[in-house]
Amino acid sequence: MTGLLEGTVGWPEETARAYRAAGLWRGETLGGLLAAWAKRSGDATAVVSGDERLSYRDLDRRAAERAAGLLALGVRSGDRLVVQLPNTAEFVVLLFGLLRIGAVPVLALPAHRRTEILHLAELSQAVGYVIADVREGFDYRDLAAEVVAAVPSVRQVLVLGDPGPYTALADVSGDPAGPEDAVPVAPSDVAVLLISGGTTGRPKLIPRTHDDYAYNARAAAEVCGLTEADRYLVALPVAHNFPLACPGVLGVLGVGGTLVMTESPSPDTAFALVERERVTVTALVPPLARLWADAAAWSRLDLSSLRLVQVGGAKCDTDLARRLPGALGCDLQQVFGMAEGLLNFTRADDPFETVATTQGRPLSPSDEVRVVDPDDGSDVPDGEIGELLTRGPYTLRGYYRAEAYNTTAFTPDGFFRTGDLVRRTPTGHLVVEGRIKDVVNRGGEKVPATELEDLLLAHPAVGLAAVIGLPDADLGERLCAVVVPAAGAERPPRLKELKAHLTALGVARFKLPDRLVVLPELPLTAVGKISKRDLVARLTSEEGPRP
Repeated sequence: MTGLLEGTVGWPEETARAYRAAGLWRGETLGGLLAAWAKRSGDATAVVSGDERLSYRDLDRRAAERAAGLLALGVRSGDRLVVQLPNTAEFVVLLFGLLRIGAVPVLALPAHRRTEILHLAELSQAVGYVIADVREGFDYRDLAAEVVAAVPSVRQVLVLGDPGPYTALADVSGDPAGPEDAVPVAPSDVAVLLISGGTTGRPKLIPRTHDDYAYNARAAAEVCGLTEADRYLVALPVAHNFPLACPGVLGVLGVGGTLVMTESPSPDTAFALVERERVTVTALVPPLARLWADAAAWSRLDLSSLRLVQVGGAKCDTDLARRLPGALGCDLQQVFGMAEGLLNFTRADDPFETVATTQGRPLSPSDEVRVVDPDDGSDVPDGEIGELLTRGPYTLRGYYRAEAYNTTAFTPDGFFRTGDLVRRTPTGHLVVEGRIKDVVNRGGEKVPATELEDLLLAHPAVGLAAVIGLPDADLGERLCAVVVPAAGAERPPRLKELKAHLTALGVARFKLPDRLVVLPELPLTAVGKISKRDLVARLTSEEGPRP
């Protein structure tokens, strides 16, 4: 890795040479790839965003103009800009404009607010902040004023829409034949800084290079069987790794397909786009997949063009996995991965039982996976639960500017400690059993929350479930089941009924919940995962620690 970003950790040179020799890293930059794709696909439609349609040639030209405009503003290679834009064509244009000059986007999510954005701007030492004007009643320009006041390095605010006191993003443009073509960008440079998706602590920054991210997207597109005929609905926030490169935006453009952008993933909006644009592929998180499956039963819109729905971001429970293909009339692909790197996919030729009950197997033959005892680090046999450790050609070797944290997040030989509890099947597929930090310690007995959630979801009156630990002076933590009633349920489930249900399934007594909370909906993180941190904070504040 070059010295453009101080505070990054690269692959050992011997390892990097091996990835290049194997043809995984091809010495390409993402900005250079767009130029090649434009030459290949020309007038074919690259992006559909509302009434706007950009061909590959249009996208390449606009990215070049944006790059020249950024240089005119003083943005240079290695500069970081926090980018917080919705799912629009402008996100794609800006992304490639930044990539073309070697500037590094810090990809924030639209749901992030003051705490997250100030942290990201300070940590990245960002020189700019790129926002929309107003979305869903929230004025990002007010947030920008706080960022500028608090973070001295931020000298530019660019706004999609009404700029107010700042600079309109539409005005950041220049001659595409100008000096931007001479800006040196190396394949080993950091291309983007992704945001860690954990539900605890402040987000960390994940450096992804041109080399590894291009391979990530290309290999994912191959596993998904993407072709130029595919039309991909970007339903999840595009700044998230899943819809950006798994295969997402980069994978679709890499094969000459079409991106269909939407700011709302609701069935009403998304189904209309599927019908109008003949969408073939999309990616969803489990709560959204469940909503789509329920809505498809009454929708009169034509979803017959769908061939593949990816579900990831959190574990897809078995009942939903079995129901989804019939409900949406397409194939299901389970995806388990992380912005830090390792991706696992079920394959088209997997038996349906494997698709329904596992979260896939590693994307790359060069992915190295270990499942280890969390206490002593020894490898556990297939079928036993352990912590997932990994390293490979697209898995980071260190978080950005996190030297102290990296000493515990990585083994001395470079394996990333994911914190995920998994078991590996004889076929190499992984089954997610929870998180090390998502284990309730009830009187010394450790209960993986995901295991119990899956069993609760098998009850007909339970639509969504989250298992959390609440403080208890005697037990340390009490088991609390938080559920949303299933659509059509006559009444919410009762604790006694759920205990009987779990007991009938053979669940150990110590895993039975001590408390049941019924809510109309569960709080979600910015990337659509259930926010257990918010649940714990809410329920603890309501009752206080139990004496």
